[in-house]
Amino acid sequence: MIQFESVSKTFRDGTTAVTDLSLTVPSHNFTVIVGPSGCGKTTTLRMVNRMLEPTKGRITWDGTPMKSFRKTTLRRQMGYVIQSGGLFPHRTVLENIGTVPNLLHWNANKIRKRSFELMASVDLDSKLAHRYPAQLSGGQQQRVGVARALAADPLVLLMDEPFSAVDPVVRTELQDFFLGLQRQLSKTIIFITHDIDEAIRLGDQVAILRVGGRLAQVGTPQELLDRPADAFVEGFIGRDRGYRSLSFLPAAALPLGSVQVVRDPGSATDANALVVDAEARPLGWVDPGRPTGVQPVGATFDPETDTLRTALDGALTSTNGLAVAVHRASGGRYAGVVAAQEILSRAQQTRSAQAELISVSGEIEPASPGVGTQNAEQNSEEPSSADQASGDTPGYPPGRGVANADEHIPDEAPGDEPVGDAAPGDIPHSGTGNNGHSHRPVEVRQLEPDQFDALEVERSEDREAEPSEASVR
Repeated sequence: MIQFESVSKTFRDGTTAVTDLSLTVPSHNFTVIVGPSGCGKTTTLRMVNRMLEPTKGRITWDGTPMKSFRKTTLRRQMGYVIQSGGLFPHRTVLENIGTVPNLLHWNANKIRKRSFELMASVDLDSKLAHRYPAQLSGGQQQRVGVARALAADPLVLLMDEPFSAVDPVVRTELQDFFLGLQRQLSKTIIFITHDIDEAIRLGDQVAILRVGGRLAQVGTPQELLDRPADAFVEGFIGRDRGYRSLSFLPAAALPLGSVQVVRDPGSATDANALVVDAEARPLGWVDPGRPTGVQPVGATFDPETDTLRTALDGALTSTNGLAVAVHRASGGRYAGVVAAQEILSRAQQTRSAQAELISVSGEIEPASPGVGTQNAEQNSEEPSSADQASGDTPGYPPGRGVANADEHIPDEAPGDEPVGDAAPGDIPHSGTGNNGHSHRPVEVRQLEPDQFDALEVERSEDREAEPSEASVR
């Protein structure tokens, strides 16, 4: 657990970047710090690994002040990912990933093995191992940056707008990839972004900063959407926060109905018939006015894994207001349909139930500025005596002894500070609707188990998804 205790940072020219910041970053959680330009996000991040020192207050790690750790030691126990990957342009992918293990004097064979393991973990083809950063796409460079940050198996990952330099499609792919990686590794992550959508999507906890580095509000994404502390937070989150909040309501409870299902559009007798393939996967809605006889189905959703937001998006992108549900574990087989009004009704019922719970039990208090939901956990996160057992190296964070790996590495000279935006150790930045035809009113019927008998589609039992074993130990 990392704690900021009334931390302020003022530079020599009198500029105050951070003001009286008190914030708790729970262990093994994803904490996102978000805010407008000039609010001190990056300054806050760089104070964690002592690239910058607080002017006032202190930062602790499991109760131990950061100042008690050697700078080089601290930084090599914290992975750091920056914009555009920050890769060494003159080093290959393998050499970039092995940067910190090299500094820790790992055996060459161990470094090579670890580098290939991490390439597999971040979905990079081993054929890229000997390429240079300039020979990689933006998304590939970011994956190499993440792999390098994980090379020495740090407890903490510091990420400074790592996905901001890639296009929206690659950015979404990287976000999905990293969320999956975090489920496997369970690191303590501090993630900086200016994008509130990214913050809400990724964070277990989100801290919003005002200009001047003042904490406006901290809480879970749903708390920020449901109960913004003031006009600034409400404005920063945006006017569509009600729609965004649907991301936290599961779609599993939606009642699914059915429509006529056909393989051949010409055999349809219902204007709202759905065309499927031989595997019962939706292809589109019957539309005699189109050359193919089929109108794209729009976005689909899986009730077992998706949210009401995804379901509503499916209904809004459908030509007849019906969201099509599928079972992705069975290859995307059709499962049923649900109308947009039913989705909104389900959302209203859930919110009413939550409001009743709050008013009756009083267990959930409205979020207030600068108050997070993690405070109750602070006492339970103290390191146990076992964490301080033999094996810890003096000067290293609690429980992170690394034998003699760093004994020959001198610390910085007194007063030395990293220059510019250089990353920890010697890791620098590198330059481097409607389709026009009418439909009859939709009749939604309860889905019958034998619905596909007429289609002669054999049903296969749903396979339970097994969590993949983490390749990074």
